[in-house]
Amino acid sequence: MTVWCLTTSPDNFARTAKLGWTVQGVKSRRGKTAQSIAAGDKLVYYLTKVAAFGAVATVTGPCFEDHELIWTSKPGEDYPWRLPIAPEVVAEPEHWVAADELRDALQCWRKWPAEHWKLAFQGNIRAWPEHDYLVVREALEKNAGQAHVRASRTT
Repeated sequence: MTVWCLTTSPDNFARTAKLGWTVQGVKSRRGKTAQSIAAGDKLVYYLTKVAAFGAVATVTGPCFEDHELIWTSKPGEDYPWRLPIAPEVVAEPEHWVAADELRDALQCWRKWPAEHWKLAFQGNIRAWPEHDYLVVREALEKNAGQAHVRASRTT
């Protein structure tokens, strides 16, 4: 299993939710990365503008290409690399976990100076430490309550 941090806007997060947490798009320039993601891998959702974590999902199948416009960021970007997913933990906006609350427990940002820790969340998708996935998942479960845990607790 590989863990991936997916950086997305709250609007695009809502679009994934509207699809029932069945598919996630990845930006066109991240095709090679998206194609390396496999069933069983985890996606941790980091939300821009609010600097918070909102969900964890499991990839359920291989990446495929589709150009239906669902997610948006700039004109012409259609997030063509699609990953079939299943929700693991999904929090409502009032239960999102602020990234700065978890900063000291996360390992992902440690290669940057402390004052620039948010650089760890630049870009659309990147491999992430399993430790950080576990920290975020636990915080989401605690914040959202068990009613929002959508799938098994297996890792």
